[in-house]
Amino acid sequence: MDRSAAFATKIRDAFAARSLGYWPTPLEAEPGLARALGLEALWLKREDRAGGNKVRGLEFVFAGVPPRSTFVTVGGSGSTHCLSTARLARAEGHRTAVAVFAQPETEESRRIAARTAETADVVIAARHVLALPWAVVRAWRAARRLGAARPRWIPGGAAEPRAVLGHLLAALELEHQLDAPPDAIVVPLGTGGTAAGIALGVAWLGWPTTVIGARVAPLLVANRWRTLRLARRAVTLLRRAGIAWLVPQSAVRVRVVNVMGAGYGYPTREGELARALAADHNVRLDPTYGAKAFSSLMSRRAQMRRAIFWHTFPSY
Repeated sequence: MDRSAAFATKIRDAFAARSLGYWPTPLEAEPGLARALGLEALWLKREDRAGGNKVRGLEFVFAGVPPRSTFVTVGGSGSTHCLSTARLARAEGHRTAVAVFAQPETEESRRIAARTAETADVVIAARHVLALPWAVVRAWRAARRLGAARPRWIPGGAAEPRAVLGHLLAALELEHQLDAPPDAIVVPLGTGGTAAGIALGVAWLGWPTTVIGARVAPLLVANRWRTLRLARRAVTLLRRAGIAWLVPQSAVRVRVVNVMGAGYGYPTREGELARALAADHNVRLDPTYGAKAFSSLMSRRAQMRRAIFWHTFPSY
């Protein structure tokens, strides 16, 4: 077993991660898209093929929990995190109560909202984002009525250190999928857990690659400081588990670019152009995360020649 595979196995064993997906996810070359973007090479990391990026983190969040646990979480009405949590919890014999705030409606967000309503045990909708704390309280109370004496809280987007470890493992897969490091990895930046894990993986591999978090959510939750804090807390978990981490903190880096536009969930002109370009090459992007993040490749092509786009939106 090689170095990165041995490290990944050590992490999974130490944290008793559940097996909820099929790994590694493919890294697919897209020469046509690369030419259209003026890049030398472009690859897609197909997290979408394994149910979306949230599956990685939930393998660690669900680890070691008692049977028939109840989880409480929060997100937008079209949140893939809320749907993934509800779907995987049900498959594992657990229950979920989710609090959601309204986001601009698109075909994708309506579909996700409908699936969440069908899958979660309880969905509490806040009429306004300012009412979200009260919706979370109501969801917590509903979780207790489901029979959970101690419901288990999952932050929005599963942005917690245990979940970051799952995304670290995703980044380690790249060592066997590429002959040389790319110039950049572009990933949608919402609550930051995925970008934090990728940054850790790139640092552990010793690559000079720039991790670009394309911000699609408000600055309060999607920012460089919060992302790096999640990464540091994940390293603390590793060390507490007796897993050596010898990478200097300065090597863990994220560059944040703003592609949010008018607000979370609102499509942007640049995002729709990116979405249309990707569709011409048989790549489907959602307007809330993927299209906006992909648009950063269109505007920053001169700063990189070889890039990976982290395709996070689930294909189910």
